[in-house]
Amino acid sequence: MDKGTVAGIVLSFGGITAGLLLEGGRLNQILQPTAALIVAGGTIGAVLLQFPLATVITAVRHLSIVLFEPRSRARDEINRLTNLAQKARRDGIISLDAELPAITDPFMRRALMLAVDGTESSELRAIMQLEFDASAEAEDELPRVYEAAGGFAPTIGIIGAVLGLIQVMQHLDKIDEVGRGIAVAFVATIYGVAFANLIALPIAGKLRHRLRFRQILRELTLEGVVSILEGINPRMLEAKLNGFLHQPGEKHNAALQSAAQSRELR
Repeated sequence: MDKGTVAGIVLSFGGITAGLLLEGGRLNQILQPTAALIVAGGTIGAVLLQFPLATVITAVRHLSIVLFEPRSRARDEINRLTNLAQKARRDGIISLDAELPAITDPFMRRALMLAVDGTESSELRAIMQLEFDASAEAEDELPRVYEAAGGFAPTIGIIGAVLGLIQVMQHLDKIDEVGRGIAVAFVATIYGVAFANLIALPIAGKLRHRLRFRQILRELTLEGVVSILEGINPRMLEAKLNGFLHQPGEKHNAALQSAAQSRELR
């Protein structure tokens, strides 16, 4: 479980709940199934209208990489590519054909298959770049699903509040219930704003971060396979690929800059 995600959930919802209780409020004042139904149904419906169903389902499936921090495979990929470079330098590029069954990453396997089949390095880069761009474009759609939900939810919450006020205005003869009815009506607005700013938009941001790292791994893999095909020294290859390592702070920024520079040189 991603500790940052857990801490964010606890602090955000815990802080709001604590503030409510300190002001003398009660949890049952904001637990309104009708308001939740309006916000959830309206938001999901709007998202389904904007995006294809397959995209929405894929975005929901990718929630796992938001809640659970994936183990970094960058170092493993660099070590594997360095070993492959040593084998290719010693036994020839054809010898890598025996390594293909052990490679689980489809992107690396396809790139190595093209290399073993005798594809020129420029052609291999062009072919795999098309696949990379297609995958990146599809993955870029996934955070937009949650960004859209974060945009729709507050507006749907306002709609729910207005609907609640309409019901209150129809019973002005019971003035003692008007205040309570208005309070209940505004719960929908709370749900919409809270869902957008505490759930949907944060998920979109972290999902975009995770998918960007996955794309950097593909860039690392492509650069490694092309370098192997070009016969680069394994030690030079390892030093070259270390620039793609995803690390916090300045090293992380350097990795992103290295990836960007690599794309520009192409």
